[in-house]
Amino acid sequence: MSSDEDFSLVSEPSEETLEGLRALIQNEKEKFSQLEQEQDELQTLITETQGLTQQFRERTVGLQQDLEEEEERARAQAVQDQEQLSLLQQEELELKQELERVLTKLSEEETTAERLRQQADVFSGAPERPLVFRGQTAKDQDPPRFSMEPLIEYPLEGGSALITFEDVAVAQQVLTKRRHTVNLSEEFHMTVEARAVPLTLPTSVQVAADVCPRRILVSDLPQMDRQTLEDKLDIHFSKSRHGGGEVESCQMLPESGHAVISFIRDDVAKGLTDAEYHNVKLTEGTHRVRVTPFVNGKITELQTRTKLCQRTVRLVGIPDVADPETMQDLLEIHFQKRASGGGEIEEVLYCPEGRTRTALFQTPRKDASE
Repeated sequence: MSSDEDFSLVSEPSEETLEGLRALIQNEKEKFSQLEQEQDELQTLITETQGLTQQFRERTVGLQQDLEEEEERARAQAVQDQEQLSLLQQEELELKQELERVLTKLSEEETTAERLRQQADVFSGAPERPLVFRGQTAKDQDPPRFSMEPLIEYPLEGGSALITFEDVAVAQQVLTKRRHTVNLSEEFHMTVEARAVPLTLPTSVQVAADVCPRRILVSDLPQMDRQTLEDKLDIHFSKSRHGGGEVESCQMLPESGHAVISFIRDDVAKGLTDAEYHNVKLTEGTHRVRVTPFVNGKITELQTRTKLCQRTVRLVGIPDVADPETMQDLLEIHFQKRASGGGEIEEVLYCPEGRTRTALFQTPRKDASE
């Protein structure tokens, strides 16, 4: 320090004022430090918040993708369910149609069975016929068995026809082709459909038989006028001296040539059947006849089976455009031609629209006749 320097007089510094400044500075430093700390914490919170926000965004994107995938799966499942529902509805419709067909077939079977029951008439007291023993034996406890040749009535509706071919292969060929065009003239033709002919055949019949107390079966009758024979039988068996009584009816059975006589009282038939043989006065002398019990047969069990005719086909959809004889001739001409897929015809039966006919099926050698 130079001795030439000039000094000014100042007051002595205040310790209290200096300490106050220091405290103030220190206080500000602490506030600043606190602000820095708060700033750091705030920055940390911002960073954490940004991290959470990013996580939430990523999670939102993932959830959105999952939702879209779930919606796509739901749409695909809905389409699959709709297809399955359509299949189930179609199956239900087919089952209902099949049920209707089965019920219709069952009704036809029941109708046929009922008709067979009504037509069946078993005679256990059959007239004497020559028998030939073929060597077949059975146990004593086996019930008696009878062989029957069925005579089946088949209703033929209007606008249809039955054709029986000589060859099975021809009939099957006609059925396979199904639709056939038949020429009516040079300008007109018709289309008919060939269908199989199902028949219900009895396979086993159980009959409960009981003797009628008022009827007798008269056999060994001569060949003569039917009405004259019935009158002579009525006169003979109505007289008490012949063991008879008042006759209610006398009816010839055309298929067997026997007669069934019914009496008013129940005590006449037994005495006549016990005597068995009677001499009846006819136009030319007397004739010896045989009297046997008339047996009422009641079917207690009937088993049937359905069989398709091998040589017979049914044509449907035939319009009424010609007289019956002409139409039958046109059908026969068409289906006997080999060029039309036909062959030799054994029988034709046509039923025009608005009418019904009955076909009889009886033997393998002749499938159809009216």
